[in-house]
Amino acid sequence: MLGFEDFTVLPAGEIELIREGLSPAETVCEIALGKAREVKSRTRGDNLIIAADTLVYLDGAPLGQPENEESARRMLRALSGRKHTVYTGLALIRADREACCAEASDVYFREMSESEIEAYIATGEPMDKAGAYGAQGLGALFVSRIDGDFFNVMGLPVCRLGLMLREFGLGIF
Repeated sequence: MLGFEDFTVLPAGEIELIREGLSPAETVCEIALGKAREVKSRTRGDNLIIAADTLVYLDGAPLGQPENEESARRMLRALSGRKHTVYTGLALIRADREACCAEASDVYFREMSESEIEAYIATGEPMDKAGAYGAQGLGALFVSRIDGDFFNVMGLPVCRLGLMLREFGLGIF
């Protein structure tokens, strides 16, 4: 979307642990920086490393990816008819310079019926997504409103990324 053609995707091997006592923004930044540092340790030169991590928070508690269909069911029931906040930590590393920031977006779900929850789980879409839904897929049918960056809810706050790239001397335009 941003026109980059010469890049490599290197999944991080970092295990995502959530430390107690951190704010949601601090948590996602810590995880994103951990991923970026782990990838940097496997690369040479001054390549730009971009890493992100997204968590859904409901009533102050993080909802990661569901472990199984039952945990997806619990998450979707809890989100039904309610507001939650999606936080994404975005980390950039180039040479010896590191930066990380967090983006937050409030997402409002409409009420979901049990049959809709079951049908959605049966698609498999919720199983690898924070909060057990994808706003860019069928999960969009449950989102009644987003206050904030839509791309943040998908896992990569594009506007914030553009600003950070500019700070690193890599403006898009």
